[in-house]
Amino acid sequence: MANSYLHKTSGTPTSQKTGTFSFWVKRSGLGSTTRLFNNHVTSVYYGYIDFTGGDQLRIAGDDAGTIDVKTNRVFRDNSAWYHIVIAIDSSQSTAADRVKVYVNGTQETSFASSTYPSQNDNLNFFNTSAANGHVVGAYYNGSAYSGGFDGYMSHVAFVDGQQLAPTVFGETDSTSGIWKFKSPSGVTWGNNGFHLKFEN
Repeated sequence: MANSYLHKTSGTPTSQKTGTFSFWVKRSGLGSTTRLFNNHVTSVYYGYIDFTGGDQLRIAGDDAGTIDVKTNRVFRDNSAWYHIVIAIDSSQSTAADRVKVYVNGTQETSFASSTYPSQNDNLNFFNTSAANGHVVGAYYNGSAYSGGFDGYMSHVAFVDGQQLAPTVFGETDSTSGIWKFKSPSGVTWGNNGFHLKFEN
């Protein structure tokens, strides 16, 4: 539902350079900006993951635009579940390895914009002084919520301190060949990590 969201106050991060987000989502509304994740510190210090008004997937934020990664691919299939993994590690020597985007187990390599953080940058995705902590399913600007995700979410996860592969959260079905959910096991979640199953 577009007016539903969750927020979680964060403690000291395991790392302010490294983390992995995993979302299983099914979109309902198209053509407007809707947030999957937001961490708002100030108007110029923030981190967020969303679908744009053009239905592209975007990862943006930090110091007034340090990160701006947006897919050329559009996501307009309302009947499909998408598994989206955003794996971040600003310590990587290759810029493109600092923000990795996977959809249904496959790494995205074609981007409309591709601005990556500087090496070893402390990122506001993981900043614990955010006004309302980690927000799932909406945008928080410091005083109000907007841009709620319009669709369904399942098994939303954040791993604090590790840049992980999508195979931690999903696998290819041996019979159908379809990418499907796999329960993450043996994961070190870190200080602020979470796994929201939404089973009910």
